[in-house]
Amino acid sequence: MEVSKIDAGRDETCEHTGLHPEAVARAAARVGALAHINELAQLFAAFGDPTRLRILTALRSGDLCVCDLTAVLGMTASAVSHQLRLLRNLRLVRSRKVGRVVYYHLDDEHVLNLLAQGEAHIRHD
Repeated sequence: MEVSKIDAGRDETCEHTGLHPEAVARAAARVGALAHINELAQLFAAFGDPTRLRILTALRSGDLCVCDLTAVLGMTASAVSHQLRLLRNLRLVRSRKVGRVVYYHLDDEHVLNLLAQGEAHIRHD
């Protein structure tokens, strides 16, 4: 990530040694209230993997089977299936069977929104 010229000279440490009790209490309450922090970390880890992110992005276009995804991603069916299993366990994708074909799609609007927000963030000046 590129550091702007304004931020380049700033030190990441606090020159003030005293605490700000109200700010600390607010932050501690917020952190303590997030009971599912490990699940949230796993969710964001899934978005941090380029292969899984490519699968999620491909599924934004609509339902795809494993064979479709292998063609889009240039990966083996085994590799795609492995990633889909991880994504399904994190409730990022769902599947539906039509005859002998299993189609995958994004689990819900939250996944679509997370992808859209991430794209908006990286495009933001």
